Amino acid sequence: MVAIIGDIHGCYYTLVELYNKIIELYPNIPIYTVGDLVDRGNYSYEVVKFVKEKNIILTPGNHDYMFYHFFKEPSSIFARSWFFNGNETTLLSYEKHEKEMFEHIEFIKSAPLFHNLEDCFISHAGISNYYEKFLPPDFKNNLDLLTPLLINDISSDRGIMWTRDPLLNIGKLQVVGHTKLPEITFVEDSNAVYIDTGACVGNKLSAVIVEQSKIIQTLEVKTHLNDII
Repeated sequence: MVAIIGDIHGCYYTLVELYNKIIELYPNIPIYTVGDLVDRGNYSYEVVKFVKEKNIILTPGNHDYMFYHFFKEPSSIFARSWFFNGNETTLLSYEKHEKEMFEHIEFIKSAPLFHNLEDCFISHAGISNYYEKFLPPDFKNNLDLLTPLLINDISSDRGIMWTRDPLLNIGKLQVVGHTKLPEITFVEDSNAVYIDTGACVGNKLSAVIVEQSKIIQTLEVKTHLNDII
């Protein structure tokens, strides 16, 4: 059994409340997040610090990678895209934390692109059904076949950090963020649940509790206004 938190986007106070709600109900549960820790909300530094301190297990989002590449690979498409994706609040939150900023971007870069767990498959945007044509009919018995496809296509708009395509049914539940929806949304054909519920636009931060590809419970916290105003 695992808990997975949706896109946080600098909403620190909202994250703390949701985290406390999770551990009150499930004290020893491993907690994951689908990424996008930074940008848009006011407290990117505090969010990344909290995720590290509480051992919340990260799979990075496209905003996290844009943050990393801006400082480490400034000519990359990720770095160039950051100018148009809410980076101002992130830069402000790290203004007095330069040393920690470089520790945080290394933390982001060291995180795996996905977690293929017994209970579910966790990534930021999910596995596009585009990849099905490159896979054998029995690929669900060996999901490791997906790894080179996903890693080599990381920068494309169908990649695991960016896709808005319908997702590939991989034979277990996919838990993803990236695509903002007003409520946690399960798509049966893809066997995928979308958990980005727009914390950064004043809606709420959500999480799912999952066991053996079943959603056991959903949890949510209304966005704290000081996170976004």
